[in-house]
Amino acid sequence: MRVSSADFSLLERFWRDPPDRQVLPNGLTVLLKRDAAAAVAAVQVWVKTGSIHEGGRLGAGLSHFLEHLLFKGTVRRSGREIAATIQAHGGYLNAYTTFDHTVYYADLPGEHTGVAVDVLADLVLGSTLPSDEVARERDVILREIDMGQDDPDHRLGEVLFATAYREHPYRHPVIGYRDVLAGVSREDLLAYYRERYVPNNLVVVAVGAFDPAAVRELVGRHFGSAARAPLASPPIAPEPLQLSRRDRHLFEDVQLTRAELAWPIPGLTHADAPALDLVAAMLGFGNSSILWQSVRDRAGLVHTIDAQAWSPGTTGLCTIGFTCDAGRREAATAAVLRELRRCADRGFAPARVARAIRQTVIGEINARKTIAGEASRLGVAEVVAGDLDYSRTYFARLRALTAADLRRVVGTYLVPGCVTAVSINPAGSAARPAPGPGTGGPAAPADFEETAVAGGARLLTQRDARLPNLHLRLLFRGGPLYEDAARRGATMLLATLLARDTRRRSAAEVARIIEDVGGSFHPVAGNNSFGLALEVLPADLDRALDLLAEAVLAPAFVRATFETERAAQLAELQEDADDVVTFGEKRLRQRFFGAHPFAIDVNGDEAGLQALAPADLAALHRRLVVSGNAVLAVAGDCAPARLATKFARLLARLPRGRLAPAAAGRPPTAGDWVERQPRQQAVVFQAYPGPGLLAPDYYVSEVVEELCSGLSSRLFERVRDEKGLAYFVRATRIVGLETAMFCLLAGTSPERHGEVLAEIGAEVDRLRRGGLESAELDRCRARLKAAHRLGLQTNAARAMAAGLNALYGLPVNDWRNYDAHVDAVTAADVERFAQASFRPALRTQLVVQP
Repeated sequence: MRVSSADFSLLERFWRDPPDRQVLPNGLTVLLKRDAAAAVAAVQVWVKTGSIHEGGRLGAGLSHFLEHLLFKGTVRRSGREIAATIQAHGGYLNAYTTFDHTVYYADLPGEHTGVAVDVLADLVLGSTLPSDEVARERDVILREIDMGQDDPDHRLGEVLFATAYREHPYRHPVIGYRDVLAGVSREDLLAYYRERYVPNNLVVVAVGAFDPAAVRELVGRHFGSAARAPLASPPIAPEPLQLSRRDRHLFEDVQLTRAELAWPIPGLTHADAPALDLVAAMLGFGNSSILWQSVRDRAGLVHTIDAQAWSPGTTGLCTIGFTCDAGRREAATAAVLRELRRCADRGFAPARVARAIRQTVIGEINARKTIAGEASRLGVAEVVAGDLDYSRTYFARLRALTAADLRRVVGTYLVPGCVTAVSINPAGSAARPAPGPGTGGPAAPADFEETAVAGGARLLTQRDARLPNLHLRLLFRGGPLYEDAARRGATMLLATLLARDTRRRSAAEVARIIEDVGGSFHPVAGNNSFGLALEVLPADLDRALDLLAEAVLAPAFVRATFETERAAQLAELQEDADDVVTFGEKRLRQRFFGAHPFAIDVNGDEAGLQALAPADLAALHRRLVVSGNAVLAVAGDCAPARLATKFARLLARLPRGRLAPAAAGRPPTAGDWVERQPRQQAVVFQAYPGPGLLAPDYYVSEVVEELCSGLSSRLFERVRDEKGLAYFVRATRIVGLETAMFCLLAGTSPERHGEVLAEIGAEVDRLRRGGLESAELDRCRARLKAAHRLGLQTNAARAMAAGLNALYGLPVNDWRNYDAHVDAVTAADVERFAQASFRPALRTQLVVQP
């Protein structure tokens, strides 16, 4: 099997610059790596403990419970001070728990790396687990469990693991079971904390723009005084060999069938792991994958289908998941099993193998796009694989694979007799045969340069040679404001079809051409714009430009593809209806915006999608895809001066024309509504009119949204930390160019939703009275600026930001001015905004409850 050595050579730069690894006298492992590509840093503490290490309390969720409690106070800091300290320095602090490890992390400006080291050491080693917080957080986690039970995808995952594993602790959910969690005491948690949170069970990872010697000294100072402790991991029961098929199928109040097929596979470091990853990629990664083409596009049995090899430790699962209409599950399952038999018998085409290898290489590159991603890769190598050189070893094994190896792993592991099949189906639907087919590093990126193009289109280019990555984003104004009121969802469907068939190539050919080189090609669409995004290696630019030109200049709108993608978009609407928060957000939009086009999001509604025809999309394409409405933003490893002619040549071929601005008037005013849903939790919403993207007060609303969100916001502290009323509480916005909806929302228990609404009202009143404190505003500004800096690490993010600025008539490089915009917002601005917008007469309130 011939594999391009050029693909693998792209990764050598990562392995040439290994991190500095040291083990302190107390057993703490430290990994440090300087990377000054962006002026940020990521500090992570990996605790080598997760839900599978809970011994005699398996199913109690001790690891996850501790994760919550460690934010509630230390010997040196109160719970509020923990988050406030990080956020005052522009950072973001959070944590997550898995089966086998727990990670506490902070992302922040590089000059404040020492703050993160200090706070994380304090949090991990010095927590006090306050007694009152144990009861409060237990209630919060119980609501989190309820939220999970309201999410069909989450439930399906729990069913899968409980069915696929009989003995291994993976069979228990990380969060634990409601009844077992209810009996967990502070003494249980404290014993587990003292046993597992010891320095010889920790790994500290820091990557970013800092002096490694200085950070090494800080780690030693803050972590080095903790004493090494005896550490005996509880025994992990091995999973017996699966000898027969296992099935579990549930029928519930959902609108769409969700199914998973799973096979046991060996763990991460097994010699067959790279082959299984490659097989999963060929089966179900991208629109040109085997199962997407055969089971979705040709047979029409599913709306979505994908595959992955999950191997976190010593054992794992290869899964194939799909969504389909009620009654098609068995036919789809049979089609998947037929494809697996064919792969075992005939193997895989060399071109498909090369494509999957390219995708895997690019996946490794993409995982390192951000500083936090780079830190996570080091954490996985050290904690999960137990080898910092794991990545190099993995790709060496991948490179050595033969065609026979790939056939062998399919025939050995993915056999029908050992499959676990689980699903959640609409209530009352019977399983029946389906109907017919239907170091240092480079400097920060420069500004985007603009090149004039004939016809009015705008070309923006920015060079960033840090990674061998190139991103193109072609954008147009569009969205709900430009759609026929009876044909909502047209923009999203148009964008989707532009990335499918052209007059020269079928959708399958388009997918294969881009995925052959490990690239990505996908639609983008939102409230105010739509377009196409391509990402490739620099050597594949011409291929990307060829595809982009065909997509916008010669789309085909093939009836069969139209029907398939419309069905998939309709299925997304059904999927949204199964999530109580998304359901409530959509109902709120309808109540708030009324007849305004923003009442329905870019995915549209069922009636509008059913009314659409290919001719409608062709007409919308002719109206919107014109030179005066186009912006092409290119960011990455390219020489703009040398390549600008190529980009400009494409834009000059667009039909000449300009798009008239759309106006839809102001949304209607207020009202209070209640929606009943068969759920276990309640979700409350309060919405008010806000400023659009082009309004003078836009950045004031940006600040107010952040003031009402985040772990250290007054609202979060009051509603979640002090009173334990809600699992989540935050603010969000739906923003147009001229108008917006500002919303506060929370997930709570049905019997306490009134208390949550009262607390939201009290916070609104505080802002209207000018109760914002200067320190609170300073922390908010710091969080926003750091989040913006962190969010612009990738070529894709910067291309999108610059492209939208140009499209909306803002300065192209206004993303550079974000800090100044935010710093200009004063407490008086916030008070004035709140008095103008947060008036009871303008409030739209919705409660979704059982």
